[in-house]
Amino acid sequence: MSEQRALLDIRGLKKYFSTPRGLLHAVDDVTFTIDKGKTLGVVGESGCGKSTTGRAILRLLEPTGGEVLFEGEDLAKLSKEEMRKKRKDLQIIFQDPFSSLNPRKTISQTIAEPLLLNKMVSDKKQLQDRVLELMATVGLAERLYNTYPHELDGGRRQRIGIARALSVNPKFIVCDEPVSALDVSIQAQILNLMEDLQEQMGLTYMFITHDLSVVNHFSDDIAVMYLGKLIEKAPSDELFKNPTHPYTKALLSAIPLPNIHKKTERILLKGEITSPIEPKPVCRFANRCNYATDRCRGEEPKLKEISPGHFVSCFLAD
Repeated sequence: MSEQRALLDIRGLKKYFSTPRGLLHAVDDVTFTIDKGKTLGVVGESGCGKSTTGRAILRLLEPTGGEVLFEGEDLAKLSKEEMRKKRKDLQIIFQDPFSSLNPRKTISQTIAEPLLLNKMVSDKKQLQDRVLELMATVGLAERLYNTYPHELDGGRRQRIGIARALSVNPKFIVCDEPVSALDVSIQAQILNLMEDLQEQMGLTYMFITHDLSVVNHFSDDIAVMYLGKLIEKAPSDELFKNPTHPYTKALLSAIPLPNIHKKTERILLKGEITSPIEPKPVCRFANRCNYATDRCRGEEPKLKEISPGHFVSCFLAD
């Protein structure tokens, strides 16, 4: 992957939380890059550290360690004031459009807030024009200008969240399961809208989801996470054609096929999930892996490149 074109370069990102039983390793030594104008899909079970990774990149959660290089600048080293100015370039679309919107504010007030905070408009007329322009961009009718979130359905609410994120002309957006709370037909509309916006505005996305069929349709590259670790990363087509890590194979086997005559062999994962609190330096998937050996239970596999752009953290790939 070319370093020159990488908009975002994550190196050894860590986020630990203190618990009464010790440090919980939510994100542990995660490294990847995202090229400008591309989409990285991040998948894995609930609790694997996907959302925490996204929030640590944006410093909504302060990272415990590692580097977050955005256009060559380490965001982790910026002061709060410097980071505040930088936030125009980095935005997030949240999972639940209802809880991420202020119920006391109308649509226009919600979209206008970032414009006012960042002093991006000079008068009320310019503000109104910009809000209406953003509403049109995401497919919200002008008549909804003074409506409140509770008056709208989930799809329209999520469009408000997208308009709010776009208002400051960002370069990079973390999409934290933006369609998982929506009906399937509405999901397709929102995903198509986000694809169109990416093409028009040259946006770069980190798309967090647990729905692999969505991520295949939407992403250029896919990263698979398990218990805070990045275990496989590859171009989307390559990952679906040639999954290497046993966990990735199990995830892909769970995707339902639209053909009733074609049967897939489901890979069932048995065994206890390793605790993320003070984990030992061994393979975290070993307890549930059908191919685990003594080596897996004695040392930790490192992420290595097995073909151009295809990285995997598994001794089976040696």
